Amino acid sequence: MPWFDPDGAGTSARVLLLMEAPGPRTVAAGDLGFSSLDNDDATTRQVRRALSPSGLDPAHCLRWNVVPWALTSSEGRRRSPRVDDLEDARPALSALLAELTDLRVVVPFGSAALEGWMRYLTLTDHPVVIPTLAVPHPSPVNGHRRQEALQRTTTALERAADLCR
Repeated sequence: MPWFDPDGAGTSARVLLLMEAPGPRTVAAGDLGFSSLDNDDATTRQVRRALSPSGLDPAHCLRWNVVPWALTSSEGRRRSPRVDDLEDARPALSALLAELTDLRVVVPFGSAALEGWMRYLTLTDHPVVIPTLAVPHPSPVNGHRRQEALQRTTTALERAADLCR
């Protein structure tokens, strides 16, 4: 499981950027891996492209994964979260949210992150209910309507910035 980015907002985060699961480079880093806006991968670069013009201060953000551990197929390849994975990870998300006392908005990236977030909201006793701005997953694999996805993400991050003021 990756660590929080030591340069990120940590437990004082106002915005939770909720991804699916750690990517291959984060997993390959093992105990040295961070879930960070500084990660050098195509998905994170797309997030930074949207963040830059949005006016949202990265120092207010915590990038995390709805399933915070690696997910691999029987062949050892990365795979997307399944419902059972989201359910197994729900206690970890609950524990994280209990620490984020300044949180004002959650931005789930992609359908798996949104599904995990909604499962938390609707299946957890006494969830932390806060505004949610769901956006498409920024993976380069999701090339269809890429410009629209970037616009949606930038707009969501602008709205998140407004909620932080």
